[in-house]
Amino acid sequence: MHRTKNDLTENVRKNVIGLLNARLADAVDLRAQVKQAHWTVRGPSFIGLHELFDAIAARVIEHVDEIAERITALGGVPDGTVQTVAKTTKLKPYPTDVSSGPDTVEALSSALATFGAQVRAAIGEADEMGDADSADLFTQISRAIDKDLWFVEAHAQAEA
Repeated sequence: MHRTKNDLTENVRKNVIGLLNARLADAVDLRAQVKQAHWTVRGPSFIGLHELFDAIAARVIEHVDEIAERITALGGVPDGTVQTVAKTTKLKPYPTDVSSGPDTVEALSSALATFGAQVRAAIGEADEMGDADSADLFTQISRAIDKDLWFVEAHAQAEA
């Protein structure tokens, strides 16, 4: 770890950095999955989904950056390499054999829901570790992911 004058203890920082790196791997994977969906979606809802997925990917990359910067601020080293992400992500692999709008919506909503659940769990974990700022970061990301999940799921819901 890098030296810092951050007043969190070294032990707290070390544990939170591990938590942040775990969610960083998930976020990097999620961003790749959203782009895969963006590139491959087909069908009558193509343009709406294509543009929605691109907007979500832009927001997810912001989450990636915020998580990585928090790791650095705590004196850690972000590990978002492809190799680490592939080994540690909690997301299921994106099914590369889907392209229809409904199948893509299902695959992407599942990835968003899994990521959201991991981030929501991290809120409590960071708080229990004594890092309210990281808990707040996870809360902000959780709210944004819930909104994106809503946007994606709306494409699969019937009109009332």
